[in-house]
Amino acid sequence: MSEVKGYIHSTESFGSVDGPGVRFIIFVSGCPMRCQFCHNPDTWKMQDGELKTTDELLKTALRYKSYWKDKGGITVSGGEPLMQMDFLIDLFKKAKEQGVHTNIDTSGAVFTKEEPFFGKLQELLKYTDMLMLDIKHIDEKEHIRLTGHTNKNILDLATYLSDMKKPVWIRHVLVPKRSDKDEYLDRLHEFILTLHNVERVEVLPYHTLGAYKWKELGMEYPLEGIDSPTAERVENARKRLGAF
Repeated sequence: MSEVKGYIHSTESFGSVDGPGVRFIIFVSGCPMRCQFCHNPDTWKMQDGELKTTDELLKTALRYKSYWKDKGGITVSGGEPLMQMDFLIDLFKKAKEQGVHTNIDTSGAVFTKEEPFFGKLQELLKYTDMLMLDIKHIDEKEHIRLTGHTNKNILDLATYLSDMKKPVWIRHVLVPKRSDKDEYLDRLHEFILTLHNVERVEVLPYHTLGAYKWKELGMEYPLEGIDSPTAERVENARKRLGAF
């Protein structure tokens, strides 16, 4: 039997902001979105990553298991993890056999109920304890402006996961002049209230720390001149979204 491999950008041994507890983070390569605020544009092309087997990644991760305690585990982030379904299924199935808590950080951009994706997603969710779903913008037109991608299937994924009662954390990047309007925040909050599986809502303030990568890759940074949101606007977003 051939080994299952994934295109991997990097790993982090002691992640503390990508799910509950201390976590081993696997950042995969490949993403269909082109978010204007992306701080990892070097993850966009899948083949730019390094091919690694699920066995070698799990073996490395398990070295840190003693640090995870009850809440920690493995988070697969990106890039967009759901672009590599066979890799995820194999990795998480093996992780659950080792009693490891599993989490996916996804934009939901590739979600569809068409096959073969949907069948693979249903299989994957058997071995997935939770997901962190990034909702970049609630407004369809503004979502396309911000990411180059529709948000319709992303919101469909959120609803599907709610129907499945699969635990989810909602993440929202607050970007001045893009998503930081009370109208948009209130609409997003209304949508979140329709979901029955949300354990946490996080507001992530936009930052410019990845701008240099765009320049290194020879690309013009689309949010040049836009600063991070003020503490007041971040607190406003947290209150309006019911962040907890």
